[in-house]
Order: sequence, then C-alpha cells, then structure tokens
Amino acid sequence: MNKLPPCHLAPADSIHIEQAASILKAGGLVAFPTETVYGLGADATNDQAVAKIFETKQRPAFNPLIIHIKNIEQAFEFAEFNDLSNQLTTAFWPGALTLVLRRKKGSKLSLLATAGLDTVAVRMPNHPVAQSLLAAANVPIAAPSANLSGTISPTQAGHVDGQFSGSLTLNMVLDGGPCTVGLESTIVDISGKIPTLLRPGGLAKEDIEAVIGPLAINASEDIIAPGQLKSHYAPSIPLRMNVKADEVKPGESLLAFGANAPTKALNLATTANLIEAAANLFAMMRTLDTPGSAGIAVMPIPNEGLGVAINDRLKRASATK
Repeated sequence: MNKLPPCHLAPADSIHIEQAASILKAGGLVAFPTETVYGLGADATNDQAVAKIFETKQRPAFNPLIIHIKNIEQAFEFAEFNDLSNQLTTAFWPGALTLVLRRKKGSKLSLLATAGLDTVAVRMPNHPVAQSLLAAANVPIAAPSANLSGTISPTQAGHVDGQFSGSLTLNMVLDGGPCTVGLESTIVDISGKIPTLLRPGGLAKEDIEAVIGPLAINASEDIIAPGQLKSHYAPSIPLRMNVKADEVKPGESLLAFGANAPTKALNLATTANLIEAAANLFAMMRTLDTPGSAGIAVMPIPNEGLGVAINDRLKRASATK
C-alpha cells in the first residue's frame, strides 16, 4: 500500500480487517472496537505511526499508551512477567484488564508509546474484531481511546467517524458495533513490590483481589499509565531548553531542531516536522543521556500542535531533581 487512504468508515468484515492490517503495517492509523471503548491504533513498534496518535487526538502531553497484543507469547517479547502477572492473565485475559509490567531490555516497542519509561502497559482485548485485527497485522498495537483529547470516549463507530471524518492521519474506522463494556480497562501496576490499582475500569477491583489479594491505591502524581494526571521523563544529566546553536556550553550535547542547526548534532527533525520530532524525542534523549556529559541543550521547539507536548515533556525533563 503506497498511499494511505483518508479516513473512512468500514464494516468489520474479513476483507476490511485485512485492509486495516495493511494500513497498520504501512504506518497508518486504524480505529477499531474493543469490549471497553474504540481504540485509535498504530503499530507500537513504529515511532512515526505512534506520533500520529498524539497528533490526531490533539493529546496535550506524552502519556504512555496501552499496548494491545494478540496472545501472551507476543507480550513476552517486550514485557517482563512474574507470578502475579501470570495469575492475573490466566484469570482475566483476554479482557478489560491492563497490566503495567517492566519493559524488557532490547524491546522493539517505540519509546514514544511507553513515554520513555521502563514500564509498559499491556492488554489482550476480548473482542472478535480486535483479536482478528491483531492476528492479521501481527504487530502490537498502541491504542488510546479513539477520540479528541478531553472529549467523551467512543463506544460506537459513529462516535469516532463523527469526530475524524475525512482525517488525513486516521485512515480507517472499523465498525464492529457498540462496545459491550463501554468503560476503559482497569489498570494494575505489578512492576514493583506491591500490586497497585492505577485506574478503576471495566474489571472490578474486588474480582482482582479475589485472585491476588489486596491492591494498594496509587498515591503518586507521576503517570505510568493512562488515566493519571502527571508524567515526566528525566535524563540522568541536566537538560536546558530553548538553547540556540551558538549558546551550547562546553561539554553539553546539542539536540537540534530544523534546518539551521549544526550537521553533526542529533536533529529531531531537519525539516521542522513536529510529528517527526515527536517520534524521535525519547530515543534521541536517551542517546544523549550519557555519563560524563555536562548536559543536553535543546534548540527551541515551536509551541504549537505536537510542539506543545514536546515542550511539556522537555519542561518536565529539565525540572530540578
């Protein structure tokens, strides 16, 4: 598929599911039904595709996304499982439960999809269309709710099509009928010593506790999964924002933006494309986060579109630790 189509509503039959899978593998976006809400999906291993999710949703900050998987073997490729996670997946997957796990070293998942964190939120949806799409695409799918940020989550294909009809970044809406749960998934963090409820949702807390015992309630303001208030990505060395190329201090590494930058510097986007910059941000920050460096100096990023989210992330990364 050389040219991705503009947004269109399609029945979730086998032909259109195969077309949707091809769109995902080509770096496009597909809205699809799950039992909870409709998701705005992209190949979770493709930085550019994941960046389109934030652009399309007009999402104000880089929150981590839930990664949807076709089976437990696929989840093993990028997440570290333990006894608790095995108990929970046996009891509730596929279903409305998202688990926050340690991200496996060397994982091919986009750093943008996991907000640069060392954890990953994973779910196996219990919806025939979602399962068929995941199998046909054969890639993990990053998918927040398929709506503009701040609006009501969609539980019917018409809700999605009504907001994104004609969109050039969302390429297809698969109509699989109304969502049966209609409430986002419950999110439980089992990446640490104490299993913690991060977001109540379509699976009752009591049902989870019947399997693994009491859950702690999240009290942190940091965001490690959707449905929380704050997030941050902090390199181990200082970071300065809005630094011109000729203002870099001795020992600092320059993270450039746009055409008017030194050719030897890492450049978020030589064409000043904010989608490209968003896709490169976390990977390039990690590359420059090296011991012995005096810090990271970041050239100015336009505070518009995805630039607002990029600057939000950079501001948090530059905060006093």
